[in-house]
Amino acid sequence: MYTDMDPRQFEHSVVDDNDIHSIVMSYLLHNCFNETADSLASCTGVKQPSDDRDNIQRRKQIIHFVMEMKALKAVELTEQLAKDLLEKNKDLHFDLLRLHFVELVCARKCNEAIEFAKTILAPFGTVHKYVEKLEDAMALLAYDDPEKSPLFHLLSSEYRQQVADNLNRTILEHTNQPSYTPMERIIQHVTVVRQYLTEENGKDAFPPFSLKDSLKG
Repeated sequence: MYTDMDPRQFEHSVVDDNDIHSIVMSYLLHNCFNETADSLASCTGVKQPSDDRDNIQRRKQIIHFVMEMKALKAVELTEQLAKDLLEKNKDLHFDLLRLHFVELVCARKCNEAIEFAKTILAPFGTVHKYVEKLEDAMALLAYDDPEKSPLFHLLSSEYRQQVADNLNRTILEHTNQPSYTPMERIIQHVTVVRQYLTEENGKDAFPPFSLKDSLKG
């Protein structure tokens, strides 16, 4: 949080267009929207950071694999890009492997899913924090239609996006790049400032910050 300015003065600050363009550019490159980033640079003249385009393209492909139910391909490409990343991030590795198990269940490849669980997922069962997560995944086998089960969230695109975002941030950290964009930091700051003002002036003075409402405008 900023410490050199009274939060009540934030709304009077003037932001330069170039700063806005740079913030948007960093968000686009962070999330691998490189084609949109090129269009922004062409339209506004904002300079693109000297990020490794090969790294961006690989991260984009990894995210694509996660979202398109090809978790093992995401694991393989991640290991090529950063050999020891998943070894150092067991929680993330487990989430990706569990996604593959879910993919097998959804494809009705139950025997293959059970074998994968026995050979690849079983070692995680020796660690207490993974036990319940493993049990939830295995429970999917009991349902004829897993999407209608109480564990449907494991099959949702929202959950895949969560894993993909976590993987993307971890790769960025591994390559000594910021894991959060300036845009995300700004939203965090605005949320904290709004909370501060609400506590100081009462809950009706400043309602909780909503990005959706702010974009409406």
